Amino acid sequence: MPRSRCNDRCPPGFRKAPNGGFHVCCYDCVPCAEGEVSNTTDSETCYNCPVDMWPDEKKVTCFPKIQEFLSYEKDIMVHIFLAFTLLFSAVTLFILGVFIHYWDTPIVKANNRTVSFILLVSILLSFLCVFFFLGRPVDITCLLRQVSFGIFFTTGVSCILAKTITVCIAFKATKPGSSWKKFVSFKVSNNVVFICSSVQVLFCVIWLLVSPPYVEYNHHSYPGKIMIQCNEGSDICFYSMLGYMGLLAAVSFVLAFMVRTLPDSFNEAKYITFSMLLFCSVWIAMIPAYLSTRGKYMVAVEVFAILTSCAGVLGCIFFPKLYILLLKPELNTKDTILEKNKL
Repeated sequence: MPRSRCNDRCPPGFRKAPNGGFHVCCYDCVPCAEGEVSNTTDSETCYNCPVDMWPDEKKVTCFPKIQEFLSYEKDIMVHIFLAFTLLFSAVTLFILGVFIHYWDTPIVKANNRTVSFILLVSILLSFLCVFFFLGRPVDITCLLRQVSFGIFFTTGVSCILAKTITVCIAFKATKPGSSWKKFVSFKVSNNVVFICSSVQVLFCVIWLLVSPPYVEYNHHSYPGKIMIQCNEGSDICFYSMLGYMGLLAAVSFVLAFMVRTLPDSFNEAKYITFSMLLFCSVWIAMIPAYLSTRGKYMVAVEVFAILTSCAGVLGCIFFPKLYILLLKPELNTKDTILEKNKL
């Protein structure tokens, strides 16, 4: 029997489409659109896969989408971040132990040892916050990761600002008849740390009450993938948290830059200047990279910025002191301080 057809049948993965001819038996075979399948011959229509599934290459069957996040099993980046986090945390603990051991020595006392202790603890906690960013996101990690890092690192930047203000006050108070002498006490620096940190805590509490972060399953950014990520809830709160932290860092940098050349044996201002310059450079460079990426790469950019900025602050401020404490103990004396101050 002759076939009354103008063309062959449409195979699975295609659908029939009129070609504008005079005979209804004449049609074109059109491939199914992206995200659609057909599993019968001469199918009239293609069907969408479920939201969590994607067609195979032939567009015949649907299979589960690939789930994408910073995985401990699949991503080498996670192991690199994990190694640096553990390394920097161990270094911070070592410095903390050294400072406790030399608690009553002149170099530890010189720039407010209590604030230095709080700064080291806040840097350590900032390093440990990286663990909230790694692995599959869940509700509790989404709630804690930005808030915990914002509070801990703001506490560290507040300590740096308190140290800078202490240096400024100390040198203004040396002038005869200066009214700044009444401010030369540890209460000023402690109050700076408490007030500046409390403002960030207030921001974060409002953020969690108004629009808390949550786990989001993004099906649309990349075809065939589900990006499991944290939605920050309120972008205004998120960028307010980062902006406030940046404001404190900028103020610390400006004040430290102004007093960086003042003569003193253990003047931290020049080290604070370098640390805040590094901090501002890292986060300014991070923002466009953060906004131009998606999914796990966005998280990787922020983790890199956290590790780099925390390590920079740790190295710039504490390594010079560590060098004197461990390798040049003859400089860690009251007589040496007085002699250098006379020079």
